[in-house]
Amino acid sequence: MAVSGLIMLAYLVAHVDGNLKVFFGPEEFNGYAHWLRVMGAPVLHHEWGLWLARIVLLAAVGAHAVSAYQLSRRDIGARPTRYAHRRKGSSYATRTMRWGGVILGLFIVWHVLDLTTGTVHPGGFEEGRPYQNVIDTFSTWYGNTIYIVAMLAVGLHVRHGFWSAAQTLGVGNARRERLLRLTANALALALTAGFIAVPVGVMTGVVN
Repeated sequence: MAVSGLIMLAYLVAHVDGNLKVFFGPEEFNGYAHWLRVMGAPVLHHEWGLWLARIVLLAAVGAHAVSAYQLSRRDIGARPTRYAHRRKGSSYATRTMRWGGVILGLFIVWHVLDLTTGTVHPGGFEEGRPYQNVIDTFSTWYGNTIYIVAMLAVGLHVRHGFWSAAQTLGVGNARRERLLRLTANALALALTAGFIAVPVGVMTGVVN
């Protein structure tokens, strides 16, 4: 759970960095999208590097989902009846990790069908023109709503998940707990704000 989560976290950091290139105009954003397809060249053939990254990410998502299911079953098996009183100090993110994971799983499917395959894309999907495709998606109320809700779920998931992964991997201790929590909060806030900045940019006309 921890290792797969950190792999996905590294992807999120790289992904938000790439997304923010949309603010520098279509040439830079489309150029970045083209680079993703030729990265690793000439050692790797066209799109091999991209597909390798997709396979690693898909494996991480699968491992994370399976681990979550296994841990959930163990929790239920260890205590089949609920506590009479909820444990004090448990954060909202902690209590909603499972639902957040479901929301993000559904979002990933929609996101791929929207901006990768173009299956559910509004306004006519154009291969090789990701800048225009992004504008099309975030020019619809439902595209903005789905994306923003999912990114808020990402923030909550990262906030708890980063700290939890540190504990699981033995990085956390009493002296580092405050620093780890601050890092988790800052990372979650930066990722959420970075991702949400794109639809807000389209809605306000900054990206057009």
